Amino acid sequence: MIRNILHIDEEKCNGCGACATACHEGAIAMIDGKARLIREDYCDGLGDCLPACPTGAIQIVQREAAAYDEAAVQAHLQEKSKQQAKAPCACPGSMAKALKREEANSASAPSQGESPSRLQQWPVQIKLSPIKAAHFDGAKLLIAADCTAYAYASFHERFMKGHITLVGCPKLDAVDYAEKLEAILRENDIKSVTIVRMEVPCCGGLENAVKRALLASGKFLPWQVVTISTDGRILE
Repeated sequence: MIRNILHIDEEKCNGCGACATACHEGAIAMIDGKARLIREDYCDGLGDCLPACPTGAIQIVQREAAAYDEAAVQAHLQEKSKQQAKAPCACPGSMAKALKREEANSASAPSQGESPSRLQQWPVQIKLSPIKAAHFDGAKLLIAADCTAYAYASFHERFMKGHITLVGCPKLDAVDYAEKLEAILRENDIKSVTIVRMEVPCCGGLENAVKRALLASGKFLPWQVVTISTDGRILE
Protein backbone atom coordinates (compact mmCIF):
# COMPACT_ATOMS: atom_id res chain seq x y z
CA MET A 1 0.00 0.00 0.00
CA ILE A 2 1.04 3.62 -0.56
CA ARG A 3 1.24 5.51 2.72
CA ASN A 4 3.22 8.03 4.77
CA ILE A 5 6.42 6.60 6.22
CA LEU A 6 9.68 8.05 7.45
CA HIS A 7 12.84 8.30 5.38
CA ILE A 8 16.28 8.79 6.95
CA ASP A 9 19.10 10.44 5.02
CA GLU A 10 22.15 8.63 6.37
CA GLU A 11 24.49 11.29 4.97
CA LYS A 12 22.83 13.94 7.15
CA CYS A 13 22.41 11.69 10.22
CA ASN A 14 24.98 12.54 12.93
CA GLY A 15 24.12 9.54 15.10
CA CYS A 16 22.76 11.54 18.05
CA GLY A 17 19.92 9.08 18.68
CA ALA A 18 17.36 11.80 19.39
CA CYS A 19 14.94 10.38 16.82
CA ALA A 20 15.11 6.90 18.36
CA THR A 21 14.30 8.45 21.73
CA ALA A 22 11.40 10.44 20.29
CA CYS A 23 9.83 7.51 18.44
CA HIS A 24 7.06 6.15 20.67
CA GLU A 25 6.69 3.01 18.56
CA GLY A 26 10.33 1.92 18.70
CA ALA A 27 10.54 1.98 14.92
CA ILE A 28 13.98 3.62 14.91
CA ALA A 29 17.17 2.12 16.30
CA MET A 30 20.79 3.21 16.27
CA ILE A 31 22.79 0.74 14.19
CA ASP A 32 26.49 1.27 13.44
CA GLY A 33 26.20 4.87 14.61
CA LYS A 34 23.28 5.75 12.31
CA ALA A 35 19.52 5.94 12.77
CA ARG A 36 17.69 3.16 10.93
CA LEU A 37 14.04 2.27 10.39
CA ILE A 38 14.04 -1.28 11.72
CA ARG A 39 10.57 -2.29 10.47
CA GLU A 40 8.08 -0.51 8.23
CA ASP A 41 5.05 -1.79 10.14
CA TYR A 42 6.34 -0.16 13.34
CA CYS A 43 6.20 3.35 11.78
CA ASP A 44 2.83 5.13 12.01
CA GLY A 45 3.96 7.88 9.65
CA LEU A 46 2.89 10.70 11.99
CA GLY A 47 6.37 12.15 12.29
CA ASP A 48 6.86 12.57 16.06
CA CYS A 49 10.56 12.01 15.41
CA LEU A 50 10.95 14.94 12.98
CA PRO A 51 11.30 17.80 15.53
CA ALA A 52 13.93 15.83 17.47
CA CYS A 53 16.40 15.59 14.58
CA PRO A 54 18.98 18.41 14.78
CA THR A 55 20.26 17.93 11.21
CA GLY A 56 17.04 17.53 9.20
CA ALA A 57 17.96 13.98 8.28
CA ILE A 58 14.38 12.70 8.67
CA GLN A 59 11.37 13.38 6.51
CA ILE A 60 7.99 11.77 5.93
CA VAL A 61 7.52 10.48 2.39
CA GLN A 62 4.78 8.62 0.54
CA ARG A 63 5.79 5.26 -0.85
CA GLU A 64 4.88 1.61 -0.98
CA ALA A 65 5.22 0.24 2.56
CA ALA A 66 3.77 -2.37 4.86
CA ALA A 67 0.73 -1.20 6.83
CA TYR A 68 1.21 0.10 10.36
CA ASP A 69 0.64 -2.78 12.79
CA GLU A 70 -0.29 -1.56 16.29
CA ALA A 71 -0.32 -5.08 17.73
CA ALA A 72 3.21 -5.72 16.47
CA VAL A 73 4.35 -2.40 17.94
CA GLN A 74 2.92 -3.24 21.37
CA ALA A 75 4.59 -6.65 21.32
CA HIS A 76 7.87 -5.02 20.28
CA LEU A 77 7.70 -2.44 23.07
CA GLN A 78 6.86 -5.06 25.68
CA GLU A 79 9.81 -7.19 24.62
CA LYS A 80 12.07 -4.14 24.62
CA SER A 81 10.92 -3.28 28.14
CA LYS A 82 11.64 -6.83 29.33
CA GLN A 83 15.14 -6.70 27.89
CA GLN A 84 15.84 -3.38 29.58
CA ALA A 85 14.54 -4.73 32.89
CA LYS A 86 16.90 -7.69 32.63
CA ALA A 87 19.94 -5.55 31.86
CA PRO A 88 21.01 -4.79 35.47
CA CYS A 89 21.08 -8.52 36.27
CA ALA A 90 22.99 -9.61 33.18
CA CYS A 91 26.42 -9.02 34.72
CA PRO A 92 27.49 -9.66 38.34
CA GLY A 93 29.50 -6.44 38.21
CA SER A 94 26.32 -4.41 37.67
CA MET A 95 24.85 -5.23 41.09
CA ALA A 96 23.59 -1.99 42.67
CA LYS A 97 25.44 -0.78 45.73
CA ALA A 98 26.22 2.40 47.62
CA LEU A 99 29.91 3.27 47.92
CA LYS A 100 31.37 4.21 51.28
CA ARG A 101 34.50 6.29 51.07
CA GLU A 102 37.52 5.34 53.18
CA GLU A 103 38.82 7.65 55.89
CA ALA A 104 41.61 10.01 54.87
CA ASN A 105 44.19 8.12 56.92
CA SER A 106 43.39 4.68 55.52
CA ALA A 107 45.80 2.76 53.32
CA SER A 108 43.45 3.00 50.33
CA ALA A 109 42.89 6.76 50.62
CA PRO A 110 44.19 8.97 47.79
CA SER A 111 47.86 9.87 47.94
CA GLN A 112 48.81 13.39 48.89
CA GLY A 113 47.85 15.77 46.11
CA GLU A 114 45.30 13.39 44.57
CA SER A 115 41.61 14.24 44.63
CA PRO A 116 39.24 11.59 46.03
CA SER A 117 36.61 9.94 43.87
CA ARG A 118 33.15 11.44 44.36
CA LEU A 119 31.26 8.46 42.98
CA GLN A 120 28.57 7.48 45.48
CA GLN A 121 27.01 4.42 43.86
CA TRP A 122 27.46 1.57 41.39
CA PRO A 123 26.62 1.02 38.55
CA VAL A 124 26.82 4.35 36.76
CA GLN A 125 25.67 3.43 33.25
CA ILE A 126 22.04 4.37 32.59
CA LYS A 127 21.50 1.02 30.86
CA LEU A 128 22.71 -0.92 33.91
CA SER A 129 21.19 1.18 36.67
CA PRO A 130 18.27 -0.26 38.63
CA ILE A 131 15.04 1.70 38.40
CA LYS A 132 14.59 1.86 42.17
CA ALA A 133 17.42 1.90 44.69
CA ALA A 134 18.12 3.32 48.13
CA HIS A 135 20.82 5.62 46.80
CA PHE A 136 18.22 7.49 44.72
CA ASP A 137 16.18 8.54 47.77
CA GLY A 138 16.65 12.26 48.36
CA ALA A 139 19.34 12.37 45.68
CA LYS A 140 20.55 15.17 43.50
CA LEU A 141 20.81 13.36 40.18
CA LEU A 142 23.62 14.00 37.72
CA ILE A 143 23.04 12.65 34.20
CA ALA A 144 26.17 13.04 32.11
CA ALA A 145 27.43 12.13 28.67
CA ASP A 146 30.30 9.63 28.83
CA CYS A 147 32.88 12.02 27.35
CA THR A 148 32.32 14.85 29.82
CA ALA A 149 34.40 13.33 32.60
CA TYR A 150 37.36 13.04 30.21
CA ALA A 151 36.98 16.51 28.74
CA TYR A 152 36.49 18.43 31.99
CA ALA A 153 39.41 17.93 34.39
CA SER A 154 37.57 18.75 37.63
CA PHE A 155 34.49 16.70 36.83
CA HIS A 156 34.38 14.86 40.16
CA GLU A 157 34.64 17.99 42.30
CA ARG A 158 32.54 20.29 40.11
CA PHE A 159 29.70 17.94 39.18
CA MET A 160 29.76 14.55 40.94
CA LYS A 161 30.33 15.73 44.51
CA GLY A 162 27.06 15.38 46.40
CA HIS A 163 25.28 13.78 43.45
CA ILE A 164 24.22 10.35 42.29
CA THR A 165 25.77 9.94 38.84
CA LEU A 166 24.37 8.25 35.75
CA VAL A 167 26.20 8.29 32.42
CA GLY A 168 25.46 7.27 28.87
CA CYS A 169 26.12 7.93 25.19
CA PRO A 170 23.09 8.19 22.88
CA LYS A 171 25.29 7.65 19.83
CA LEU A 172 26.58 4.28 21.05
CA ASP A 173 23.65 2.90 23.07
CA ALA A 174 20.68 1.70 20.99
CA VAL A 175 18.13 2.20 23.79
CA ASP A 176 15.47 4.73 24.72
CA TYR A 177 17.00 6.51 27.72
CA ALA A 178 13.77 8.47 28.26
CA GLU A 179 11.80 5.41 29.33
CA LYS A 180 14.39 4.29 31.90
CA LEU A 181 14.98 7.79 33.24
CA GLU A 182 11.26 8.47 33.50
CA ALA A 183 10.87 5.35 35.64
CA ILE A 184 13.79 6.38 37.87
CA LEU A 185 12.35 9.86 38.36
CA ARG A 186 8.86 8.55 39.00
CA GLU A 187 9.78 5.76 41.42
CA ASN A 188 12.29 7.63 43.58
CA ASP A 189 12.48 10.81 45.64
CA ILE A 190 14.82 12.73 43.34
CA LYS A 191 15.44 16.32 44.46
CA SER A 192 17.03 17.84 41.35
CA VAL A 193 18.52 16.92 37.98
CA THR A 194 21.70 18.25 36.38
CA ILE A 195 22.48 17.33 32.77
CA VAL A 196 26.10 17.60 31.66
CA ARG A 197 26.69 17.16 27.94
CA MET A 198 29.36 17.86 25.36
CA GLU A 199 28.96 20.61 22.79
CA VAL A 200 28.84 18.06 19.95
CA PRO A 201 25.42 17.58 18.28
CA CYS A 202 25.06 13.89 19.19
CA CYS A 203 24.86 14.85 22.88
CA GLY A 204 21.54 16.49 22.07
CA GLY A 205 20.05 13.01 22.24
CA LEU A 206 20.90 12.73 25.93
CA GLU A 207 19.53 16.16 26.75
CA ASN A 208 16.36 15.42 24.79
CA ALA A 209 15.85 12.11 26.59
CA VAL A 210 16.19 13.70 30.04
CA LYS A 211 13.78 16.49 29.18
CA ARG A 212 11.22 13.98 27.91
CA ALA A 213 11.66 11.90 31.06
CA LEU A 214 11.16 14.93 33.30
CA LEU A 215 7.98 15.86 31.45
CA ALA A 216 6.59 12.32 31.41
CA SER A 217 7.36 11.70 35.10
CA GLY A 218 4.78 14.31 36.12
CA LYS A 219 7.18 15.76 38.71
CA PHE A 220 8.24 19.40 38.84
CA LEU A 221 11.94 19.21 39.67
CA PRO A 222 14.62 21.87 39.43
CA TRP A 223 16.94 21.03 36.54
CA GLN A 224 19.78 22.54 34.56
CA VAL A 225 21.92 21.78 31.51
CA VAL A 226 25.69 22.37 31.49
CA THR A 227 27.60 22.10 28.22
CA ILE A 228 31.29 21.22 28.05
CA SER A 229 33.45 22.20 25.08
CA THR A 230 35.73 19.66 23.42
CA ASP A 231 38.73 21.54 24.81
CA GLY A 232 37.45 21.20 28.38
CA ARG A 233 35.64 24.47 29.13
CA ILE A 234 32.20 25.08 30.57
CA LEU A 235 30.19 26.93 27.94
CA GLU A 236 27.71 29.56 29.08
